[in-house]
Amino acid sequence: MSEIPGDLKFLKSHEWARIEDGGQVTVGISEHAQSLLGDLVYVELPAVGDTVTVGAAAAVVESVKAASDVYSPVTGTVTAVNEALSDKPETINEDAYGEGWMFTVRIEDAEQLNELLSPDEYAALIEEESH
Repeated sequence: MSEIPGDLKFLKSHEWARIEDGGQVTVGISEHAQSLLGDLVYVELPAVGDTVTVGAAAAVVESVKAASDVYSPVTGTVTAVNEALSDKPETINEDAYGEGWMFTVRIEDAEQLNELLSPDEYAALIEEESH
C-alpha cells in the first residue's frame, strides 16, 4: 500500500482534501479508491463557478469496471478543474495525490475540515474495510 500524505484530510468515501493558501481546497480520490476502480477511462469534472456541497456528488470517474461518484469534502465554489484529466484520466491511477488532482474549491466554512478524517484515521478505515 502506498504512503498516505500527511497533509491530507479524507472523506470515508475515499476523497481527499489538501488545504492550500487562501482558503482553497484541492480535491481528488485516494490511491486506495483508484486501485479499487482499476484503469480510469473517463472523468467528468464540475465547471469552474459551480457550487459544491459537502458530501454531495461533484464529479464522476469511470473505469473499465464501474462508474463512481466523487463527493465533495467541503462546501464552496469550484475555482479550478484539472482539464488534463479529460485527455488523460489515467493520470489519477498514476499519481492520485499529485497530478491526478480533480478540482479546487474556495471553501465557505473552514470548520468543515475538522469533520474529515486524518491520514491515520483514513489508514485505519482502509485497514478495517480490507478485513
